[in-house]
Amino acid sequence: MDINLIELLKALILGIVEGLTEFAPVSSTGHMVIVDDMWLQSEEFLTKYVANTFKVVIQLGSILAVVVIFRERFIEMLGLRGRKVKGATENKLKLSHVIVGLLPAGVLGLLFEDYIDEYLFTIETVLIGLVIGAVFMIIADRVSGKREVVETVDQITYKQALTIGAIQCLSLWPGFSRSGATISGGVLLGLSHRAAADFTFIMAVPIMVGASGISFIKNIEYFTLDAFPFFIVGFISAFIFALISIRFFLKLINKIKLVPFAIYRIVLAGVIYIVYF
Repeated sequence: MDINLIELLKALILGIVEGLTEFAPVSSTGHMVIVDDMWLQSEEFLTKYVANTFKVVIQLGSILAVVVIFRERFIEMLGLRGRKVKGATENKLKLSHVIVGLLPAGVLGLLFEDYIDEYLFTIETVLIGLVIGAVFMIIADRVSGKREVVETVDQITYKQALTIGAIQCLSLWPGFSRSGATISGGVLLGLSHRAAADFTFIMAVPIMVGASGISFIKNIEYFTLDAFPFFIVGFISAFIFALISIRFFLKLINKIKLVPFAIYRIVLAGVIYIVYF
């Protein structure tokens, strides 16, 4: 089995980009456009190892990072034995809250999956998603100080979970960002930035596991021995950098809020526009 070091480097870089951007409100799709299409020009690489399959693998690395960080929370939600989550109140976040939050985007995603894949994954739609998502985040920050704040994710109500889930449907538009939509939606509903971020990350796990599982089954024949080293490199790099990114983000989000990320998104959209148009 011949191992191409250049392609291993590409797998490493794409894994790093996935890990750093998947859960931050900056759009991992927009970053993959720049790093993959503009810089790495890895169409041949992704064709060889099947783009969807490779992206499934590196997304699983990012998902694992969330599971590690929120492991006690998941243990408690699933009714398994584990230590009490630090800071938890009597009104704890339940698995049913997460399920309620998943329903709107889950239903719409299944209904319009083919349409989204065929018509919305273009440079133009990503640019639109980046800019409109940035505006939405700025509005959320402006409104955040005018509502009663839900300090922890344990205080979230079913109505708030369902409404955040409905707002999450905006992220079906490429470039809008799932975390950007749900954190902004949570803040608009009176959650603190940290509470909204916690709910966003927890809710992302079943979404991404489900989507990845379906894609894995569809593309299982591409998990060959030749592709294995590249998948492993991408998976490990995505896991490590997602771990770093999420921990860093959760420590800062209540302090810096969403506007800095919104500004970054607008700059990113400008870079993509200049390079492509």
